[in-house]
Amino acid sequence: MASSVTSSFHTCNLRSVILGERNGLSVSSVPATRIGFFKKTIECKESRIGKQPIEVPKNVTITLEGQDLKVKGPLGELSLIYPREVKVERDESGIIRVRKAVETRRANQMHGLFRTLTDNMVAGVSKGFEKKLQLVGVGYRAMLEGKDLVLSLGFSHPVRMAIPDGIQVKVEENTRITVSGYDKSAIGQFAASIRKWRPPEPYKGKGVKYADEVVRRKEGKAGKKK
Repeated sequence: MASSVTSSFHTCNLRSVILGERNGLSVSSVPATRIGFFKKTIECKESRIGKQPIEVPKNVTITLEGQDLKVKGPLGELSLIYPREVKVERDESGIIRVRKAVETRRANQMHGLFRTLTDNMVAGVSKGFEKKLQLVGVGYRAMLEGKDLVLSLGFSHPVRMAIPDGIQVKVEENTRITVSGYDKSAIGQFAASIRKWRPPEPYKGKGVKYADEVVRRKEGKAGKKK
């Protein structure tokens, strides 16, 4: 009985070796005592942006209640609710610091993001932001009609856009648009919605572009040589 079990065991090993050589695989036996699990610890480095302090001007009022921050200045008022991964602290000198509440990868990502959002809030209610656009093309023009921005961009009808609350729009020479306000994200979103109607094309550069935007030109198809 023992000899038959031993022979069948050798036969199985021989088959596995032959199949492994045919398929280009190396068959090896690993003792059970060598099998183990390795645990890798994740190091979360502190964000270079997140650890920078935020100075609050004298004309800005800060109200901090738990994870809720309210910022009020001469231009307006903004509020922000922080996630549980980060916490906000205010020193006696009035400087705001955003710190990580836990040591996780998500907390490291939220650290720099919410520090930037907080800095934009403080700068927005005290100084404000602006975004400039330019219309390039024959017949392209813009004008203000009450609380609406009217754009002529080569369509069969003019494009009418309602200006959101808290945003000011100024049009110069019918081709230059300036969007300003205290909420940086709202300014960027409204400026992007204007540009979306006619993005600049790469051949002649016609369309709506940001004032500091560089449009990469493409060379048109050359005519047939005679």
